[in-house]
Amino acid sequence: MNNFGKNIALWAIILLLLFALFNLFQQPSGRSGQSGIPYSTFLADVQGGQIDKVTIKGRTITGVRKDGRSFSTYAPNDPNLIDKLDKTGVIIDAAPADDGSPSLLNILISWFPMLLLIGVW
Repeated sequence: MNNFGKNIALWAIILLLLFALFNLFQQPSGRSGQSGIPYSTFLADVQGGQIDKVTIKGRTITGVRKDGRSFSTYAPNDPNLIDKLDKTGVIIDAAPADDGSPSLLNILISWFPMLLLIGVW
């Protein structure tokens, strides 16, 4: 194999490794110890006094039960949810929803292979 073929093979391997590394960080392997529950189960747990703390981020609710187990659920538009949580003494933490816009690092990582190819060209 000539030098040009070796260089192409090397760059292809480097690009594949970078792509795999990028995908590794883009797809987290799940939340440790946190189980997804139906919203109706969450409401039943709230009414039963089994929920200790919740964090509401957009429509995603994550929290901790009084037995220490973590959970997550997706909430529909429920205008009475905060009242229900407050009446049962649940600690409520609110955070802004992710706006979905890519960060500068994500933009650079996604454009890096193209810029590398242009630079090598």
